[in-house]
Amino acid sequence: MTDISSRKADHIELALQSTHQAPQGSGFDRLRFEPIPLPQMALEDIDLSTSFLGTQVSAPFLIGAMTGGCDNGELINQHLAEAAEACNIPMALGSQRASLEEGMPQNVRRWAPNATVLANLGATQLQQHGLDLAQRAVDSVHANALVIHLNPLQELIQPNGDRDWNLVLEAIQDCAAKLSVPVIVKEVGSGIGPTSAKKLMDAGVKWIEVAGRGGTSWASIELARNGSAREREIAAPFIDWGMDTVELLPAVHSACPSMALIGSGGVRHGLDVARCIRLGAKMAALAQPFLAPALESTESVVEKIEVLQEQLRWAMFLTGSQNLSALGNAALQEKYLG
Repeated sequence: MTDISSRKADHIELALQSTHQAPQGSGFDRLRFEPIPLPQMALEDIDLSTSFLGTQVSAPFLIGAMTGGCDNGELINQHLAEAAEACNIPMALGSQRASLEEGMPQNVRRWAPNATVLANLGATQLQQHGLDLAQRAVDSVHANALVIHLNPLQELIQPNGDRDWNLVLEAIQDCAAKLSVPVIVKEVGSGIGPTSAKKLMDAGVKWIEVAGRGGTSWASIELARNGSAREREIAAPFIDWGMDTVELLPAVHSACPSMALIGSGGVRHGLDVARCIRLGAKMAALAQPFLAPALESTESVVEKIEVLQEQLRWAMFLTGSQNLSALGNAALQEKYLG
């Protein structure tokens, strides 16, 4: 097993452990809808569907980026892709760096010929290798879009991580202008705030996944893998670095109202998906809740998707929201307004 494959295998094992979920929680529970005991509709009247990247999908959430480039990763991706296909839910691949560098086959289209699939590369890989690598990542899986992930804190803690982030924004701008598919830029758990969102918008990016603090802590995971006592001491104050998704979504939406947002970072169930939509997101993304089901079977992932859909449907029913547009304007308890 190569160093990259070994690291990816460690990531899967550690991401399943509760100790590497953000200790302060996601903050979603702070946001409460005003209960509407007169919904004036039938549960079956509610429409969860939405358009994402020009395609109609069954609900406003996607399977978030998880893993790739290790033995377990292939099985996980098969189960996720087959479920995404069966349920018409978009799926983001984990980083394709290992697969591309090692010439590993990427079979997602064999399992999900019609699903919306998002390719994925780290921003520093684009900085180092340019547009050609980005197009290879897209072409290798016939992707509908490319996710470019930003993870400077993770790279600082990771042994031999990328420390040179010069010209990363320029590499993203080049991809946004020239790539054959749309670009989505995401963080991995510290969040993209309004300052960076404005820079990305000026660079031509149309979609941002805010990926705020509150879910899986990649800083904590990389700290567990780092054997250097000195580096662990340096990193210790930064374990809870970042902003919560519930703070980021309204801030970014206000600063960049034309930017299409994906809410992620601590999204754990369908009520959290509803909260993301209410805060200005067009979609939500979940990764960790799908990891254990993906290790079991396609059927387990399908069941998780169906539970999330029904939880979202309940949230919409209980807020009197027949569709997602209405949910985006659902009443909040007064102390949560503004």
